[in-house]
Amino acid sequence: RGSDPDAAVYWIARMLEGGEDPRFIARRLAILASEDVGNADPRGIMVAAACWELVERIGLPEARITLSQCAIYLACAPKSNASYLAIDAAMTDVREGRTIPVPVYLKDGNVRKASQLSVGGARGYGAGETYKYAHDEAEGLGTQSYLGVDRTYYQPTDRGHERVMAEFLARAKAARHAEPGERASLDGVET
Repeated sequence: RGSDPDAAVYWIARMLEGGEDPRFIARRLAILASEDVGNADPRGIMVAAACWELVERIGLPEARITLSQCAIYLACAPKSNASYLAIDAAMTDVREGRTIPVPVYLKDGNVRKASQLSVGGARGYGAGETYKYAHDEAEGLGTQSYLGVDRTYYQPTDRGHERVMAEFLARAKAARHAEPGERASLDGVET
C-alpha cells in the first residue's frame, strides 16, 4: 500500500517466520491488488491471482519467493482505490434505498409476466422496444444511458492505466451527450 518493496518483503518474512499461513498472505496480496492498485495497473490482480495459485500448489519453502515477487510488484505498481470507492458508493445508495428503476429499453422485451400471457409479453409495455445495440452504433459505443440517472460511481485517477480509462470515459460521455451528427470521435483511444 505504501509503495515500499523493502518493507513489504521484510513484513512477509516476519509473518512467515512467525508461522503465518502463506495462503493468508497470498489472500491479503490479492485484496491489495484490487483495493489499492486497482485499474491503475490491472495486471496487479493477475499477478496476485497467480501468486495465490502458486502458493497453493508449491507451498513452503519456495512459496516465499512467489510471495516476495508479488509483494514487490504490487508495492512498485501505481495505486488507485477508485474501484473500491465506486462499489462502496453504489452499495451505500442501494442500502439507503436510493434504488434506480431499470430503464425500460434495457428490460427484456420477451419476458412475459404470468398475468400478461395473453397480452404479448413485456413488449406491449415498451420493454426492449427502443433499445439500441451498442455494436450497431458508431465506434461500437452505446449512446443510451445504462444507469438511467446522472450519477457517477467510478471516478478514475490520473495514475497508471486509469489515466487512459479516464480519457476514454470522458470521450464516451461526450459522445453520449452529442447530437447524432456530432458524435465525438473515439479514434486513437485504447480501451
